[in-house]
Amino acid sequence: MLSWCRATYRLLTLRLDAEHAVPAPSVFVTVAQPTTDGALLVGRMADSTVASGRWQLPGGTIEPPTATARLDQEASARHAARELAEEVGLTVAHEELTLWAVTRGNWGNFGLHFRSPAQPITTLEDAHLSLTTRSRAQGLIPELDRISFIRSQADLAGLGGPTADFMPALAALHSRYGQSGIGG
Repeated sequence: MLSWCRATYRLLTLRLDAEHAVPAPSVFVTVAQPTTDGALLVGRMADSTVASGRWQLPGGTIEPPTATARLDQEASARHAARELAEEVGLTVAHEELTLWAVTRGNWGNFGLHFRSPAQPITTLEDAHLSLTTRSRAQGLIPELDRISFIRSQADLAGLGGPTADFMPALAALHSRYGQSGIGG
């Protein structure tokens, strides 16, 4: 059972204070965006975010649904597609996303990780560059200040900096199953 409360970044910041840490799990979605040559896109959170410098998949916290809306797999996929567009600049229809993995994080966070159809690295780099250029021209700071491509946990560790708690497991999953997804 889920119960919702709206919270600001302040709640996430409280987790960083060991004396006053608050267990506040969230439900979030990400998109595992593979490349046509078998890599996986990861992004580094910008300095303006609560997780500055952290490497993760494009994604975000799910907002509570309205009283008449359902939070189901389709709604979650729509949110994941929106996050991919907002953070990478790549538009993918939510119907093209498939549920890839589910994780439970260190703070009890519940993650739904969707997989998108493979794209050439140049398509992803061009989309992100275009997004960041437009954002900066409007005086905005992109959420992901850098993207990179990994094939394994070792590649993830080699990026330097912190990673989201779910990343090592998903990097291993990607390394194991590659382009075919899970069990393909």
